[in-house]
Amino acid sequence: MHRGFHYAKRALIISVLAGLTACATGPGKAPERAAVQPVHSPEQAREWAIKGVNAHENGDIPGAIKAWQTSVALDPSDATTVNNLALLLKQQNRFRDAANLLEQGVEAAPEVAQLHYNLAVISELYLLDLDKALVHYQRYRALTGEEDKLVAGWIADLERRLQ
Repeated sequence: MHRGFHYAKRALIISVLAGLTACATGPGKAPERAAVQPVHSPEQAREWAIKGVNAHENGDIPGAIKAWQTSVALDPSDATTVNNLALLLKQQNRFRDAANLLEQGVEAAPEVAQLHYNLAVISELYLLDLDKALVHYQRYRALTGEEDKLVAGWIADLERRLQ
């Protein structure tokens, strides 16, 4: 099987599984926000991303986080790795770190709808930043071009709550 296809399939599975995992609420660590760096090496970033997938599959959460952080530092425009890392940070109750990472991802890849969606969910449910959540749900809806009734309901609810 082609290595790139295998990696993409594994990354998609991890993204879906991480997104479906229920997370407990609680205080997160202090935010760690680094400036978005230019792409240094997409090839090295892919290698680190694969190491992160392998670590995650083997249950090595700290190893996955470290590998994906290295990958994102080498290529902040890799939305799949940004998303995987953010969802893993969310699982670790590091909500502020996850939101900061997703904001960096949105800066580097503003047309990736899933980054906006996950940033909206974390902002609303875990950080209670309703203004930010509304902006990113709306951007998600605009990017997907779909009339997702669930998201439309969340947008309407947020608009009511913010009045």
